[in-house]
Amino acid sequence: MTRTTFALVRHGQTDWNAERRLQGSTDIPLNDVGRGQARDAVAALSDQQWDVVVSSPLGRAAETAEIIAEGLGLTVARLVPELIERSFGPAEGLQAGPELEALRIPGGFRGGESDDDAAARGLAALEALAVEFAGKRVLVVAHGTLIRLTLNRAIGRTLDSVQNAVLNLAHHHVTDGWQLEYFNGERVTADVDA
Repeated sequence: MTRTTFALVRHGQTDWNAERRLQGSTDIPLNDVGRGQARDAVAALSDQQWDVVVSSPLGRAAETAEIIAEGLGLTVARLVPELIERSFGPAEGLQAGPELEALRIPGGFRGGESDDDAAARGLAALEALAVEFAGKRVLVVAHGTLIRLTLNRAIGRTLDSVQNAVLNLAHHHVTDGWQLEYFNGERVTADVDA
Protein backbone atom coordinates (compact mmCIF):
# COMPACT_ATOMS: atom_id res chain seq x y z
CA MET A 1 0.00 0.00 0.00
CA THR A 2 1.38 3.42 -0.93
CA ARG A 3 1.45 5.87 1.95
CA THR A 4 2.38 9.50 1.44
CA THR A 5 3.16 11.47 4.60
CA PHE A 6 2.43 15.17 4.92
CA ALA A 7 3.70 17.64 7.47
CA LEU A 8 1.20 20.49 7.28
CA VAL A 9 2.70 23.58 8.90
CA ARG A 10 0.98 26.92 9.30
CA HIS A 11 3.23 29.92 8.65
CA GLY A 12 4.76 31.83 11.55
CA GLN A 13 3.10 34.81 13.20
CA THR A 14 2.37 38.09 11.43
CA ASP A 15 1.40 41.44 12.93
CA TRP A 16 -2.18 40.77 11.87
CA ASN A 17 -2.11 37.42 13.71
CA ALA A 18 -0.88 39.23 16.83
CA GLU A 19 -3.68 41.81 16.41
CA ARG A 20 -6.24 39.03 15.81
CA ARG A 21 -7.17 40.39 12.37
CA LEU A 22 -8.48 38.12 9.63
CA GLN A 23 -5.75 37.83 7.00
CA GLY A 24 -7.14 35.51 4.37
CA SER A 25 -5.51 36.06 1.00
CA THR A 26 -4.09 39.48 1.99
CA ASP A 27 -0.31 39.14 1.71
CA ILE A 28 0.85 40.14 5.20
CA PRO A 29 4.56 39.40 5.94
CA LEU A 30 6.00 37.47 8.87
CA ASN A 31 7.07 39.45 11.89
CA ASP A 32 10.17 38.69 13.99
CA VAL A 33 8.17 36.41 16.30
CA GLY A 34 7.02 34.47 13.23
CA ARG A 35 10.56 34.11 11.94
CA GLY A 36 11.57 32.73 15.34
CA GLN A 37 8.65 30.29 15.26
CA ALA A 38 9.77 29.09 11.82
CA ARG A 39 13.31 28.53 13.14
CA ASP A 40 11.88 26.70 16.17
CA ALA A 41 9.78 24.45 13.90
CA VAL A 42 12.97 22.98 12.44
CA ALA A 43 13.60 21.03 15.68
CA ALA A 44 10.18 19.34 15.53
CA LEU A 45 10.69 18.44 11.88
CA SER A 46 14.36 17.45 11.94
CA ASP A 47 13.86 14.03 13.55
CA GLN A 48 12.33 12.83 10.28
CA GLN A 49 13.52 12.87 6.68
CA TRP A 50 11.58 15.03 4.21
CA ASP A 51 11.68 14.48 0.47
CA VAL A 52 10.18 17.75 -0.73
CA VAL A 53 9.06 21.14 0.61
CA VAL A 54 6.24 23.08 -1.04
CA SER A 55 4.48 26.25 0.05
CA SER A 56 1.65 28.64 -0.52
CA PRO A 57 2.88 31.60 -2.60
CA LEU A 58 1.81 34.17 0.03
CA GLY A 59 4.88 35.82 1.54
CA ARG A 60 4.29 34.72 5.14
CA ALA A 61 4.10 31.05 4.10
CA ALA A 62 6.89 31.22 1.53
CA GLU A 63 9.28 32.84 4.03
CA THR A 64 8.37 30.28 6.71
CA ALA A 65 9.02 27.51 4.19
CA GLU A 66 12.39 29.01 3.23
CA ILE A 67 13.49 29.25 6.88
CA ILE A 68 12.38 25.69 7.64
CA ALA A 69 13.84 24.24 4.44
CA GLU A 70 17.18 25.94 5.04
CA GLY A 71 17.24 24.60 8.61
CA LEU A 72 16.65 21.09 7.28
CA GLY A 73 19.25 21.40 4.51
CA LEU A 74 16.57 21.45 1.81
CA THR A 75 15.15 23.95 -0.66
CA VAL A 76 11.55 24.86 -1.42
CA ALA A 77 10.66 22.87 -4.54
CA ARG A 78 7.87 25.19 -5.60
CA LEU A 79 5.02 27.46 -4.63
CA VAL A 80 1.56 25.92 -5.06
CA PRO A 81 -1.15 28.55 -5.78
CA GLU A 82 -3.94 26.21 -4.60
CA LEU A 83 -2.46 26.34 -1.08
CA ILE A 84 -3.16 30.07 -0.69
CA GLU A 85 -5.26 30.97 2.36
CA ARG A 86 -9.00 31.10 2.05
CA SER A 87 -10.29 34.49 0.93
CA PHE A 88 -12.40 36.23 3.54
CA GLY A 89 -13.33 38.99 1.08
CA PRO A 90 -14.22 42.32 2.71
CA ALA A 91 -13.75 40.75 6.18
CA GLU A 92 -9.97 40.69 5.68
CA GLY A 93 -8.20 43.07 8.04
CA LEU A 94 -11.09 43.16 10.49
CA GLN A 95 -11.02 42.15 14.14
CA ALA A 96 -13.88 40.55 16.08
CA GLY A 97 -16.74 42.99 16.49
CA PRO A 98 -19.94 44.29 14.90
CA GLU A 99 -18.34 45.17 11.55
CA LEU A 100 -17.03 41.60 11.17
CA GLU A 101 -20.27 40.03 12.40
CA ALA A 102 -22.26 42.05 9.83
CA LEU A 103 -20.33 40.24 7.08
CA ARG A 104 -20.76 36.73 8.53
CA ILE A 105 -23.02 34.32 6.62
CA PRO A 106 -23.48 30.56 7.00
CA GLY A 107 -20.25 28.90 5.87
CA GLY A 108 -18.12 32.05 5.70
CA PHE A 109 -18.25 35.77 5.02
CA ARG A 110 -20.12 37.75 2.41
CA GLY A 111 -17.87 38.24 -0.63
CA GLY A 112 -15.39 35.58 0.52
CA GLU A 113 -14.65 31.95 -0.26
CA SER A 114 -16.98 29.47 1.47
CA ASP A 115 -15.80 26.84 3.95
CA ASP A 116 -16.79 24.14 1.46
CA ASP A 117 -14.95 25.72 -1.48
CA ALA A 118 -11.77 26.26 0.55
CA ALA A 119 -11.88 22.70 1.93
CA ALA A 120 -12.40 21.23 -1.55
CA ARG A 121 -9.56 23.32 -3.00
CA GLY A 122 -7.16 22.42 -0.19
CA LEU A 123 -7.96 18.72 -0.32
CA ALA A 124 -7.61 18.65 -4.12
CA ALA A 125 -4.17 20.29 -3.77
CA LEU A 126 -3.01 17.72 -1.21
CA GLU A 127 -4.39 14.80 -3.20
CA ALA A 128 -2.59 16.08 -6.32
CA LEU A 129 0.63 16.24 -4.27
CA ALA A 130 -0.05 12.71 -2.99
CA VAL A 131 -0.18 11.49 -6.60
CA GLU A 132 2.88 13.47 -7.67
CA PHE A 133 4.95 12.44 -4.66
CA ALA A 134 3.41 9.03 -3.97
CA GLY A 135 5.18 7.22 -1.15
CA LYS A 136 7.26 10.29 -0.24
CA ARG A 137 7.37 12.60 2.79
CA VAL A 138 6.08 16.05 1.84
CA LEU A 139 6.43 19.17 3.98
CA VAL A 140 3.70 21.69 3.15
CA VAL A 141 3.70 25.24 4.52
CA ALA A 142 0.31 26.89 4.20
CA HIS A 143 -2.31 28.69 6.32
CA GLY A 144 -4.36 27.99 9.42
CA THR A 145 -7.88 28.11 8.05
CA LEU A 146 -6.99 26.26 4.86
CA ILE A 147 -5.19 23.50 6.80
CA ARG A 148 -8.06 23.18 9.32
CA LEU A 149 -10.82 23.06 6.70
CA THR A 150 -8.83 20.66 4.50
CA LEU A 151 -8.16 18.28 7.40
CA ASN A 152 -11.80 18.51 8.51
CA ARG A 153 -12.85 17.37 5.02
CA ALA A 154 -10.11 14.72 4.78
CA ILE A 155 -10.76 12.98 8.11
CA GLY A 156 -14.42 13.83 8.71
CA ARG A 157 -13.84 15.59 12.03
CA THR A 158 -14.07 19.19 13.19
CA LEU A 159 -10.71 20.45 14.41
CA ASP A 160 -9.74 23.50 16.45
CA SER A 161 -7.65 26.38 15.15
CA VAL A 162 -4.21 25.51 13.78
CA GLN A 163 -1.33 27.04 15.73
CA ASN A 164 1.49 28.94 14.06
CA ALA A 165 4.50 26.85 12.94
CA VAL A 166 3.65 23.59 14.73
CA LEU A 167 3.58 20.04 13.38
CA ASN A 168 0.40 18.59 11.92
CA LEU A 169 1.17 15.15 10.49
CA ALA A 170 -1.22 13.35 8.15
CA HIS A 171 -0.87 10.25 6.03
CA HIS A 172 -2.56 9.55 2.70
CA HIS A 173 -3.14 5.90 1.78
CA VAL A 174 -4.15 5.10 -1.76
CA THR A 175 -6.86 2.68 -0.57
CA ASP A 176 -7.66 3.89 2.98
CA GLY A 177 -7.72 7.65 2.50
CA TRP A 178 -6.46 10.09 5.15
CA GLN A 179 -5.32 9.58 8.72
CA LEU A 180 -4.25 12.38 11.07
CA GLU A 181 -1.42 11.41 13.43
CA TYR A 182 -0.45 14.78 14.98
CA PHE A 183 -2.49 17.98 15.33
CA ASN A 184 -0.97 21.14 16.80
CA GLY A 185 2.05 19.10 17.85
CA GLU A 186 0.02 16.54 19.83
CA ARG A 187 -0.51 12.90 18.86
CA VAL A 188 -4.15 12.21 17.97
CA THR A 189 -3.88 8.60 16.77
CA ALA A 190 -1.82 5.57 17.63
CA ASP A 191 1.27 4.80 15.57
CA VAL A 192 0.48 4.40 11.92
CA ASP A 193 1.62 1.22 10.21
CA ALA A 194 4.47 1.86 7.82
